[in-house]
Amino acid sequence: MSTHSVDPRNGESFGPDIADTTVAELAALVAGAANVAGYWRRAPGSKRAQVLRTVAAALDSAAETLVELADRESGLGTPRLTGELARTTFQLRTFADLLDDGEYLEAIVEPMDPSPLPLGHPDLRRMLVGLGPVAVYGASNFPFAFGVLGGDTAAALAAGCPVVAKAHPAHPQTCEAIAVIVHGTLSSLGEPRELFSLVRGFSGGRDLITDPHIKAGAFTGSSTGGRALFDLAAARSEPIPFYGELGSVNPVVVTPGAAGRGQELVTEYLDSLTLGTGQFCTNPGLLIVPSGSGLLELVTVGAKQRAAGVLLHGGVAELLNRNVETLAAIPGVRTLVEPAIFGPGFQATPGILAMAARDAVHHAEFVRTECFGPTGLVVEYDDVDQLWALLEVLEGSLVATVHGTENELLAGELVELLATLAGRIVWNGWPTGVAVNRAQQHGGPSPATTNPLFTSVGTTSIRRFQRPVTYQSVPQQYLPIELRD
Repeated sequence: MSTHSVDPRNGESFGPDIADTTVAELAALVAGAANVAGYWRRAPGSKRAQVLRTVAAALDSAAETLVELADRESGLGTPRLTGELARTTFQLRTFADLLDDGEYLEAIVEPMDPSPLPLGHPDLRRMLVGLGPVAVYGASNFPFAFGVLGGDTAAALAAGCPVVAKAHPAHPQTCEAIAVIVHGTLSSLGEPRELFSLVRGFSGGRDLITDPHIKAGAFTGSSTGGRALFDLAAARSEPIPFYGELGSVNPVVVTPGAAGRGQELVTEYLDSLTLGTGQFCTNPGLLIVPSGSGLLELVTVGAKQRAAGVLLHGGVAELLNRNVETLAAIPGVRTLVEPAIFGPGFQATPGILAMAARDAVHHAEFVRTECFGPTGLVVEYDDVDQLWALLEVLEGSLVATVHGTENELLAGELVELLATLAGRIVWNGWPTGVAVNRAQQHGGPSPATTNPLFTSVGTTSIRRFQRPVTYQSVPQQYLPIELRD
């Protein structure tokens, strides 16, 4: 089989068909990654940093061509993709800086203590090492920053792990162009091209995670696809860690004290909801407001004034339409703004569905369903008891937001409670927009991710692809360079 590109603006196919990776080809690619894993794990941090910085420079040089190609395949627009590519090269350089720093190794040295037990002990030296070849599954909504050379790949390469990336069918030519740039860069530096490989096709993606040479997987995408890969990774004879970023409703709670911001708050909410046609994993999908505040009425008026946007591909349009129809059929749900999904291509206008909190607690599927697109779910609560009852039926999210005032006891209680449901808490802001740095946590309890202990954004994401090793009484010449005296 093969994959072809589709312009989401008009639904037309373009460009050459790209053949799926065969079983034999996949086996060779993964074996090649395994063959260079030892070399790359032992490579000095300075060498890995040089590779990351040189790849970043090559992407910058090809920016115009890459952005034009990605725009035609995704419909995300030149300004958005230009910024996203800049974020991608920033990520690569940030991990290179991390390698220069050396802190990522978490090296610990406990010299021998000849004292009697329990104080005495042999010479112990501990550090983190790369796991081995990593399978990376890029996202459709971020062709660059979460794509085949996104944050997952940058973190894995920095950790000393070769990467076998699964090309996304929504932008296959962009994936190919990136792979060509990476391989050209590796060749220019005299590094093995097996440090980065590309797999194509549905079967290739499934077989990749079950190949015994693969030691970890990283995924950004749908709950269905991510859970299927997670189950395959866990069912292997040698189970491996699988870090999946899946669905997230990202609740936003407005307190009575903040409701007075009215039109300003609603405008900001709709800006965040419709950003990128609502196709962000941090999209504020669930808005919880006090009844009688007038916010629901303002949201309804504002949503009707928003223009249509382009969805990434037909699969997104189909899933959004199906979810909206299912939710609208729940007793007590009001469709205040009917979302329209139409052609040519894959277009969508904003939609707003609303429900009272007293009803929503009995229909948890309403507040647990992610509408990936520009459709918002709004719930009105009459009192604090209704609010707490509603929050109790929520599931894990990547991010949760509180709009409140500093003198409200309720606001502080919400911050504390929502911290049990999400990996990031936003105060009087909006969840879209994720900074890349050491303090970032982009993860959360299930079903947001398959492992809430780690982040997929920021430099600490490197920890997903490392494991600790302790060397006891090992002679200096046999120790890793980083642990020698």
